Amino acid sequence: MSQSVNLGGIFTPTGTSLALKRVGYGAMQLTGSMVWGPPRDREGAIKVLREAVRLGVNHIDTSDYYGPHIANEIIREALHPYPKELAIVTKVGARRAPDKSWPAALSKKEIVGAVHDNLRHLGLDVLDVVNLRVDDSGLTDGSLAEPLTVLTDLQAQGLVKHIGLSNISYRQFVDGRAIAEIVCVQNHYNLAFRHDDRLIDELSSLGIAFVPFFPLGGFRSLQSPILDAAAASLGASTRQVALAWLLQRSPNILTIAGTSSVEHLHENLKAATLQLPSETVAQLNEIATVKKSPRV
Repeated sequence: MSQSVNLGGIFTPTGTSLALKRVGYGAMQLTGSMVWGPPRDREGAIKVLREAVRLGVNHIDTSDYYGPHIANEIIREALHPYPKELAIVTKVGARRAPDKSWPAALSKKEIVGAVHDNLRHLGLDVLDVVNLRVDDSGLTDGSLAEPLTVLTDLQAQGLVKHIGLSNISYRQFVDGRAIAEIVCVQNHYNLAFRHDDRLIDELSSLGIAFVPFFPLGGFRSLQSPILDAAAASLGASTRQVALAWLLQRSPNILTIAGTSSVEHLHENLKAATLQLPSETVAQLNEIATVKKSPRV
């Protein structure tokens, strides 16, 4: 593959100067098993990051609780000083417990500490985008007001450029927009899990990016005879078809499939040039096991 490949065009969220190529990279797999501890091959992880950027990827999704700290430390080692056009998008709102669980971390002290941890481990003075990850167990009546106000204060201090939301309901998105200018939403969404169809369409009309996590199914890969048949008919992999479906679903969708393999990285990036015929899209749409309005 040549340098600066076709990555599905560019999306610029309303109110920003971010020119984000629609195929990005997710850093979760830079760590060890269960997103905990160091990877088996640190040099391999560094190689994947450098290859992604060499090929034109200009946004990386990460969090300081991946590892914890490991993913951000590897990103810094691989890419710092960062290319001017590279946007690093991180998350706060959770932490890692010794049992490898993901408890909420939504108090003022935890949000402020998380932002500073991300700045320190990434080697940055300001974070391009910070997503507030929501776990309702850490909220009062599901309200984002307290943690989101903390983030807007940090934004006013010049530590955060833009704010996004992650793992939210439709109601929380509406409430969140009353508190802060939201540039992106990151929720669970893929071919088989489509709670957020309505939300995606609304975000598109508002010029807000939608970034699906678990785009390939999460810790279990997407599996469907329909997906297998579509991939075979197109001479592509099921990963490529699943990612291409997302890119064709809506122009505001940005993909952040992660991998620790340069081979899989190349495979994922090629999805940007895979055009799915309308009849194939119709068939793939039948995979969805959940077709209903977003959580409220």
